[in-house]
Amino acid sequence: MAVTRSRNAGIDLLRGFSILLVVLHHLGLRIPLKKSLLADVLPMGLLRALNYNGYEAVFVFFVISGFLIASNALQRYGTLAQVDLRAFYVRRFSRIAPCLLVLVAALSALHLLGVQDYVIQREGQSLPRAIVAALGFHLNWYEGMTGYLPGNWDVLWSLSIEEVFYLGFPIACLLTRRASILVPLLLLLALSLPITRAALVANEIWQEKAYLPGMAAIATGVLGALMAARWPAASRRTAALLGCLGAVGLGWVMLDGSGLWHLLRNGYMLVLTSSALWLVLASHYATGRPSRGWEWLRSWGRLSYEIYLSHMFVVFALVRAYKASGHDVALGFLWYLPALPLCWLLGWLIERYLSTPAERWLRRRWLGAERQAPAAAIAQGLAQR
Repeated sequence: MAVTRSRNAGIDLLRGFSILLVVLHHLGLRIPLKKSLLADVLPMGLLRALNYNGYEAVFVFFVISGFLIASNALQRYGTLAQVDLRAFYVRRFSRIAPCLLVLVAALSALHLLGVQDYVIQREGQSLPRAIVAALGFHLNWYEGMTGYLPGNWDVLWSLSIEEVFYLGFPIACLLTRRASILVPLLLLLALSLPITRAALVANEIWQEKAYLPGMAAIATGVLGALMAARWPAASRRTAALLGCLGAVGLGWVMLDGSGLWHLLRNGYMLVLTSSALWLVLASHYATGRPSRGWEWLRSWGRLSYEIYLSHMFVVFALVRAYKASGHDVALGFLWYLPALPLCWLLGWLIERYLSTPAERWLRRRWLGAERQAPAAAIAQGLAQR
């Protein structure tokens, strides 16, 4: 999930599409569309694509996160070498921590109360270690070593990867100083994705959730931000071409992932991350605004962080109701109808009354007036690029 806010309508649409796939995935694991009556009227490939691309959607989020975090830093400081460490960390903490801390507290209480679906009971796991893993940026590693945690905890694996990247990224920018050093390192990391995944095949959970594959996707987004800064404008034809390439590549991954896997093995992940990058760049260069008919999907994108952290509460509640109602798998698709608006509503409430007020308060307290990069630094950065 991209935990950096965006003002770009196209990127919000891509985030909305991605978080929608995550929610559909977690519903589909429990109420599969392919076993419902929809299988009689819709292609099986489409139903599988709707239910089983949540993992790929998270990697799209990683690319978006890298693009936004680097783009915002470039806009604020002119060059990544001028990034303000304290301000960077304060902004990241203010955005991430309030929702994360409340979620961990709520999950801990539900575990202690013995509420079904929320109790950590796998051998080798415990509540204290889960808390330390969630707040210590290694829940992905903890799951890789001990097995899956309950669903509301499990979603935090991707946040652990992003948090570690956020810790190291500004330091790497300050140490490398120049794009001629930083860009080759980022490119090496981005292209390592198939290799690092293949090297972890012995542990399926760790292969999915390890740091380096996720960071490779984030690095892809950072490279995109540097490209956009180097070439700040593009023709309408170029933007359209990037959008078409991205849509075709992403559609290939989503609709024929198994075929692409047999063709490229772990290389299919590069098709995914590069396609996501083309779409992000197309959105960045686009001059028009999406139709108002897509505003609902944009709203999902704007609330993607809040929905990502909270949607499993809705999923678990509705799955329990579905089972209590008789478990009619043929009509299972009907349970998606309340699930989606409820996930959005819960995310909206969290954003309205928790994440945005807390983020503003923390920034005012620790940063005061928003720090702006000196004009000289911006001019110097533009000259270097």
